[in-house]
Amino acid sequence: MTTYASLPVCFDRGEGATLSDTNGKVYLDALSGIAVCGLGHAHPAVTRAISDQASRLIHTSNLYCIQNQRTLADKLARISGMDKVFFSNSGAEANEAAIKLARLYGHQKNIENPAIIVTDGSFHGRTLATLTATGNRKVQAGFEPLVQGFIRAPYNNIEALRNIARNSSNVVAILIEPAQGEGGINLLDKDFLQQLRELCDQQDWLLMLDEIQTGMGRTGKWFAFQHSGIYPDVMTLAKGLGNGVPIGACLAKGKAADVFKPGNHGSTFGGNPLACAAANAVIDTIEEQQLLARATELGNRLTSGFEHHLADVEGVKAIRSFGLMIGIELNKECAPLVSQALEKGLLINVTAGNVIRLLPPLILTDEQADQIITVVSDLVKAFLL
Repeated sequence: MTTYASLPVCFDRGEGATLSDTNGKVYLDALSGIAVCGLGHAHPAVTRAISDQASRLIHTSNLYCIQNQRTLADKLARISGMDKVFFSNSGAEANEAAIKLARLYGHQKNIENPAIIVTDGSFHGRTLATLTATGNRKVQAGFEPLVQGFIRAPYNNIEALRNIARNSSNVVAILIEPAQGEGGINLLDKDFLQQLRELCDQQDWLLMLDEIQTGMGRTGKWFAFQHSGIYPDVMTLAKGLGNGVPIGACLAKGKAADVFKPGNHGSTFGGNPLACAAANAVIDTIEEQQLLARATELGNRLTSGFEHHLADVEGVKAIRSFGLMIGIELNKECAPLVSQALEKGLLINVTAGNVIRLLPPLILTDEQADQIITVVSDLVKAFLL
């Protein structure tokens, strides 16, 4: 089905931060499969984990104990401070689990029509519930009737949320991204999550963080919320968790951790031995190679480079960054830059129409970072002149 407007290139091999197409041309990947391949391509530890596990056992179902799943749950709980994990196959499924958990939480409090606050500019997936939660009308158009039970609020506006608290009695949770990826690398104020945590505590709401794009080290810590000193009640993961092997996770803490009971939710493939083997290798490698600190270092290098090269370029509205999430906002639509970069052997993305989005892998070298700075800066200057 023609659901993707794919670019005219087909890759058949990757190594680290580079990809080779079927004609042998080599590209530098500054997108990481949309924040998925944080360890780059064909990482030996992930390759070995997948190969070893596939030679022994791929699937049994959740009717039985899955040791790799238990090991992964323990690792995720240790690095996040969360209590329990439900495993799925994607970010949309992880968010579906969070939405179901919030509704069940509300019903357990005898709230007949529980509502979840979501924000403008967000992206939470393309299932019916998650596209309804998404704050982008283009994603929703043509799929009405949408799912009920969501209240919309502006992003990064604590007063708007306090106003909802004063005027709505059926809110049970808020679902929000610590940094909006698809929305254009939009960032929260430094103290926003602390204020939101306080509001949620006052109202007995669940604070649910969509860390599907920010998680697994991309912001310089395992999870973006760890920059703020608070804990969410629910957190969703996917993308970088399996380095390309499909896996998602919905983590819960405290009062949210025991909402689900047997039969409330499930997944045939979720958390199977193969996917969990890959995710375990990802966590081990990030720790062993100290890639959290490296993500911060690389993010600072890239941001400083762009600020130096583009500081005086008219038409560059903003450069926003959070570790290895970097957005360069222009004053006009800039989709053609994707194809122009492809011709120069660089993979980038444009989101929100006028924001160049860069999501390079955590294993990028300094030389590759400098190459990204040079190519993107030159393209932007040529495009705006």
